[in-house]
Parts: sequence; structure tokens; C-alpha cells
Amino acid sequence: MNERLKSTIYPLVLLAVLLVLWHFAVSSWGVPNYVLPPPDSVGRALYKAYIEGAYWGDFGYTLSTMAIGYVCGCSLAFVVGVLFAEFRALERLLYPFVLGLQSMPKVALAPLILVWFGFGLASKAVMVGLVCFFPMFINTAVGLKATDPQLLDLMRVFSASRWHVLTRIKIPSAAGHVFAGLQISVVLGLIGAVVAEFVSSSKGLGYLINAATTTLDTSTMFAALISLAVLGITGSQLVKLLHRKLVFWDRSAHSSLSE
Repeated sequence: MNERLKSTIYPLVLLAVLLVLWHFAVSSWGVPNYVLPPPDSVGRALYKAYIEGAYWGDFGYTLSTMAIGYVCGCSLAFVVGVLFAEFRALERLLYPFVLGLQSMPKVALAPLILVWFGFGLASKAVMVGLVCFFPMFINTAVGLKATDPQLLDLMRVFSASRWHVLTRIKIPSAAGHVFAGLQISVVLGLIGAVVAEFVSSSKGLGYLINAATTTLDTSTMFAALISLAVLGITGSQLVKLLHRKLVFWDRSAHSSLSE
């Protein structure tokens, strides 16, 4: 059995074992449905959500929020990270402000974001962008600064321009760090989207969890949580696949924690 097949089968076997244990634990100890629903109840909630189509709108709303915020936040973070790495004076001037912004709990910023950007999708996307910004920014800046000095000296010997050194040497060298930032941002972006929907929203998976709390509908909560987990795993695997295909010279792209 090859390694890729093992990394797929082993988690599925563990999942099946956990589901069986979950079922027997709930039925044996008589756990109330509002505390921990049985797996078949969660399965019915997922059936209602995606086969009957009750929750596709909420899923699409969270996905849109996540996608817009993620792309905008990571793009801006990449540009700022490059500028900080290239211009030392800019880093000295602005880094304390960037650090201060990152230190603020994003939940505390949520009311201000609502006032400035309204109650629609824009405020949720801004929250996702803010959460995605720092890991992407710091990974880009660190990756660019970690470029092999011997390569930089070689380019200077050939009188290469600053733009040439940046695009041909520094960015390719930092690609592993950049993709690490993108992967971390996927997970953090989902957290940002759910927090924004908790604060104020009438759509989305976060709103669905919040609404289900009032009726103690734990099956719907589990269905929404599983949907978020699927979104996170899919996004993370997409970034990993892009890393492997685009940055084929980076050895870390071809290794995984399971290997």
C-alpha cells in the first residue's frame, strides 16, 4: 500500500471507529439529544442541509465571505510584506502599527467594522481579510529576508537590477514561506468568517450555529461544524496542491506531516 493511499485510508478507518464509539456511548448512557445528538441525527441534519438543499444558501454565503476576504487580505499582505522586506525605512516606520493592529482582538474590532462597512457581506469579508493579513505578511517578509546571501552576491556581480533580483531570486526563494502563510490563513480566515457571522448576520454557517443555539438544535450545530471542517480541509488541500504544482523546486511542498 503506497503512502498516499495510507494517508487516506487511516483517517477514514479512525473516523468509522469514532462514529461507532459515539453511537454506542450516546445510546448506552442515554445522553439527551440536546447535549450530544447520535450520529444518525447529525446525518439527517446533513441530508436536510445538502440533499434537500436547506443550507446551501448559508454554505455559499460563508464560502463567498471567505473567498473574497482571503484573496484581498492575502494579496495586500503579500504586497506589504514585499515592501517591508525591500525598504528597511518603511519597515521601521510602519512595523509597530502593523504589530499593534495584529495585537488587537478582532472580535473587539467587529463593532467598528460593522459601523464602517455595514451589515452585509463587505463587513464579513473585511474581518476575514484582517485575520488573514498577519500570517501572510510575516511569512512573506521572513521568506524574502531569508534568501541565500550567496545568490544575492552573485546577482550583484552581474549588476542585476533590484526588480530582477526580487522577481528572479527573492520571491522564488520565499515561495515556501508564502505558501505556508496561505495555508495558515485558510484556517484563520474561516474563524474570522464565523466570528463576523456570530456578531451580526442573517446568513452563513456561523449564523446557523448561533440560531440553532436558541432552540438547542445540536444536530444542526454539528452539521454546520462539519461543513466548516470540510471547507477548511478543502481549502487547505487546494493550497497544498498549488504549492506542489507551482513551487516544484521546494522540497517542503512534497513532504507532509504524515510522512
